[in-house]
Amino acid sequence: MINNFKKPDLNAPRYREKRMGFLNLKNFNEFKKKYPLYANIDNNKLKKIISLYNKKLWEGVIKYRDGVELPDSLGYLFIGTCPPAKGVNTDYSLSKQYGKVLQNKNWDTDGNIGKIFYTNYSTKYRFKNRELWKFTATREFKRAVAFSYPKEWTKYIVMRNKIRVTDLYKKECASEKEKKENIKALENYNEFEL
Repeated sequence: MINNFKKPDLNAPRYREKRMGFLNLKNFNEFKKKYPLYANIDNNKLKKIISLYNKKLWEGVIKYRDGVELPDSLGYLFIGTCPPAKGVNTDYSLSKQYGKVLQNKNWDTDGNIGKIFYTNYSTKYRFKNRELWKFTATREFKRAVAFSYPKEWTKYIVMRNKIRVTDLYKKECASEKEKKENIKALENYNEFEL
C-alpha cells in the first residue's frame, strides 16, 4: 500500500535559528593580534584561505579509505559504510513527481548508506571538554560524498551497529603493528641456518 505524498509548501514561513559563524570580524581581529605577520592580509582573503584548506581536507576524506587526521590532534574524519536504515528512506524528488511516498533503496550500493564520521576517542586525542565537540559537515562536503559514494562505496570502512569507532581503530593499529613486527623478524631470517 502506497501512501499519498503531500508536497511541502516552499513559500511557507520558516524559523531559522540565528547562528554566529567562526569566520567573523572579532575572530579575525584576535588572529591578527596574535599573529602580527598576517595583520595586513584582507579578511576576505583569509576566508578564502580557510575555505580552501577545509576543501582540501574533505577531498582527502573522500579520497582515502582511512580518512584524514585533523591537525592539532583534534581527531579523525572518515567515511563509513553503514547498513540500511530500518525506517523509511523517502525519495522526495520522485515522491513529489508521482504524488505517492516512494522509498530510496540505494540499489547502487546494495542498500548500504555512506556516512561521515568524526571521532576523537583515541587516547592520543585527550583534550579538555572533548566530549562536547561535534562535527557538522558543510553542504559542499555532503554533496561531494553523495556524488562519489555510489561509485566507490566498497573501499570505505564497514561500520556495524553498536560497535564503537575506537574499537575499529584499535584493531587496525594492532594488525599494522603485527605486520611491522613480522617484517622486522623476517629481515634477518635465513632458512639455511638453524
